[in-house]
Amino acid sequence: MDFIETTSRTFGKRGSIEVITGSMFSGKTEELIRRLRRAQYAGLKVEIFKPSLDKRYSENRIVSHDEKSIVSTPVENASSILLLAGDVDVVAIDEAQFFDNSLINVCNSLADNGIRVIVAGLDIDFMGNPFGPMPALLSIAEFVTKVHAICLRCGNLAHYSYRKSEESQVVLLGEKDKYEPLCRSCYIKALRKEQ
Repeated sequence: MDFIETTSRTFGKRGSIEVITGSMFSGKTEELIRRLRRAQYAGLKVEIFKPSLDKRYSENRIVSHDEKSIVSTPVENASSILLLAGDVDVVAIDEAQFFDNSLINVCNSLADNGIRVIVAGLDIDFMGNPFGPMPALLSIAEFVTKVHAICLRCGNLAHYSYRKSEESQVVLLGEKDKYEPLCRSCYIKALRKEQ
């Protein structure tokens, strides 16, 4: 049983923010789904949200790259989460990097009201810069889990989501056709070859 599950049962309902982060293909959504299934098994009421722009695998589910999935509600903006959360014990938010900074206040509000908030998202974009509200969420979270993919070029732990295509916009949904996980050394080498 997770520490958070144990403490909430022992001391009553306590709000908190957990962040799961890392590069693409690192298992963020898989870990989110694992935690949600455990919460459901414990009889907790769970609501799951994702940005409506993410329709890669499913419109109404969050789906990991290894095809594990769980029902979710797509929302246009973070404030919708407050309206739709209702009487729940756990709120989960996948692909948090695609929301604006109002997600920070939404997560704080939920946690302040005794809700366990679990957020998953990329911490950096394809250029290696902090991504959306994720840096602030990492700083206010009680619990942070950093997961890593495996670098496809050398086998070390990967931290970067290298974009293989030439599109320059920050938000570009894609899979292995557009991105590959790389370690710092291989990421820098790949960028230098582009120049």
